[in-house]
Amino acid sequence: MKLLIHTTAFVLAATLMTFAQSSSKQFINLGPSLGLPFSSAVKAGGLVYVSGAIAVDESGNVIAGDVKAQTRQLLETMDARLKAGGSSLANAASVLVYLANASDFAAMNEVYRTFWQKDPPARTTVVAPLVLPGGLVEISAIGIPNGAERRVIHPSDWIQSPNPYSYGIKTGNTLFLSGLVSRNGKDNTTVKGDITAQTKTVLDNGKAILEAAGMTTADVVSARVFLTDSSMFQAMNATYRPYFAASPPARATVRTGLSSPDYLVEIAMVAVRDPSRKAITTPNADGSAGTPNPNLSSAIAVGNRLYVAGLLGNTEANKGDVKAQTTETLARAARTLKAAGFDWPDVVEGMVYLPQLSTFDQMNAAYRAVLTKDFPARTTIGAGLMNPDGAVEIMFTAVK
Repeated sequence: MKLLIHTTAFVLAATLMTFAQSSSKQFINLGPSLGLPFSSAVKAGGLVYVSGAIAVDESGNVIAGDVKAQTRQLLETMDARLKAGGSSLANAASVLVYLANASDFAAMNEVYRTFWQKDPPARTTVVAPLVLPGGLVEISAIGIPNGAERRVIHPSDWIQSPNPYSYGIKTGNTLFLSGLVSRNGKDNTTVKGDITAQTKTVLDNGKAILEAAGMTTADVVSARVFLTDSSMFQAMNATYRPYFAASPPARATVRTGLSSPDYLVEIAMVAVRDPSRKAITTPNADGSAGTPNPNLSSAIAVGNRLYVAGLLGNTEANKGDVKAQTTETLARAARTLKAAGFDWPDVVEGMVYLPQLSTFDQMNAAYRAVLTKDFPARTTIGAGLMNPDGAVEIMFTAVK
């Protein structure tokens, strides 16, 4: 089955380990080489970016067992990949968990919390279709190299989260925030309301975490917004915009499920405090200046990193053609990278959202044609896009 050869089909019991060096980057591959356009992990710019993984056996088939067994194997896999990059689960800064079923949230947490005796990483958990049939959970991670600063950020008047994550993890000038939902940090009660009320609660909570780290919303460089219903997109934007009045962060917004039916939106953010911050707008194909989006920047350049927003490639001519749309998306990404002084060899991490997982192989063929070697880490999940004509959305992180 073609879907077995995809972004997450690496085995825990690795039979082959290879490392490639490209300037200051380390491309890590654990497991048998399947000729896939991604690396198990990439170490670059003081962080280790780990691809999304689903629990599979030595043949690349999803392991038998419930979500507890799959979560345990995946976290062991994450630890091995992080250690290959000079980090470990203990030094993880941010983890993204994708569940196939919301009903598995408690069971996943039961196993997940056993891997951290204290100070777990920031975490985002959403519910989404996974590429491999039988996969119940997919996990990706970003780690901090051993010996580097890793500080838990927690507003002083908040109580601990009942779930195993820290609200923020800071290393150097970079802060990773957990995916935030509409909760009161002081007593962990759910704050109910419509999308406007919930978005405001989420972003006010984000401000409190940022302030505890000595930052503001002006330092946010990247955001991922998960909505349970696409019809709420514009109302979310109307509430979101005032929090980021100037050079808003790069952002992707997709439709997924969340851990509880009480929540309508979850937002995960990364902030970097650096005076070099610069917003980039994707140029048009003819080289003329692009039109800024009031809700997001095409990319944010800060220090030696570039955070690229979720980009689409749909046109009147390529409706329904995921391969053509992937090619156009990557062409727009290339223009964005170039405008910021970056290029494809600088890309270290990618996130692919596909409304139809059956188009995975077509997307991969177009992706492979552009990113030909020293592949970035990558995660691919099923998610609805805000543009109904979009067949794929991709966001990247690049490091000089």
